[in-house]
Amino acid sequence: MDGSSTVSDRLQKYMSAQFDDGNPRIVDLARIGVGRSRENWVFDLMTDGGERDPLILRSDPDGGLVDTDRGAEFALLRALEASPLPTPRARWLDADGTWLGSPSMIMQRAPGVTDYRVLNSDRPLAVRQDLARQFCDLLAQVHETDWRGLGIGDLMPDPGERAALHELDRWVQILRADQLEAYPELELAIDRLRESAPRSARTVLVHADFKPGNVLLVDDRVVALLDWELAHLGDPLEDLGWVTQPLRAVEHTIAGTWEPADLLEHYAHTTGSGVDPTSLAWWVAFSTFKTVVMQVSGLRSFLEARSDEPYRPTRRVLRTLLAAITDGSS
Repeated sequence: MDGSSTVSDRLQKYMSAQFDDGNPRIVDLARIGVGRSRENWVFDLMTDGGERDPLILRSDPDGGLVDTDRGAEFALLRALEASPLPTPRARWLDADGTWLGSPSMIMQRAPGVTDYRVLNSDRPLAVRQDLARQFCDLLAQVHETDWRGLGIGDLMPDPGERAALHELDRWVQILRADQLEAYPELELAIDRLRESAPRSARTVLVHADFKPGNVLLVDDRVVALLDWELAHLGDPLEDLGWVTQPLRAVEHTIAGTWEPADLLEHYAHTTGSGVDPTSLAWWVAFSTFKTVVMQVSGLRSFLEARSDEPYRPTRRVLRTLLAAITDGSS
């Protein structure tokens, strides 16, 4: 989007059009740095009576790590309002950017803070362990969501037992669209992953970017799960592979006390569902592949001057991918 003055002007006109009477005003507009694939602006909507409605605007930027659909995210959040999941309330949608300059949605702004390194912060160990369990319980709650009863099956396809191949094909397509140079490691990974893709035992709602940085906390208590832009129907092991892959260790584990095995044990106890180690190993490898593809997309966006933060697959990331496909997907 444009600068704050342009955003303010666009927002003012858009919000005024949503009300038949009154003269709502945009106050305290500020851009925040949460989220790498969307632009986020916080503001209060003040009514004639002086009441403040805290809101957040999420808009598609010129460049980002992943292209997603505001309309799909808006529809999903609306459906999830009827569930027990702590999700933000979606209020308004400018699907094509007619009013706000790019596809955008406005949500209720919940209190709280995000901290993607919270499990390895300076908080007491007991507090961090409790947060780790809360995060795991929240992920289990996502997977236990009654997506059929909520009508989510009308919003997105159910890949059934082919969820692994479905996601692999999706991210290979993103890679082919964005890559600017050859990566032999990625070609090897694609072949290995395709040859060994597991069948999914069940379909659940998958968040697909589950991490502490997408969780709002108030007094060491989870109050909201954010950033549903990548969510889809698929295999619960996809999320479990994401949170147990080595590249996300600083976010999801506590050395010596909350290792991937502890997370998986707690998840199995909470859900009553066992985790097949061979299938999980495939999803860990896929999650590493997905991380590399995000970096490839980020590099293209930077070189095309659509973003100001350079990304590129590092040797460490590529070595991690090679290790994952060798250990888990072959």
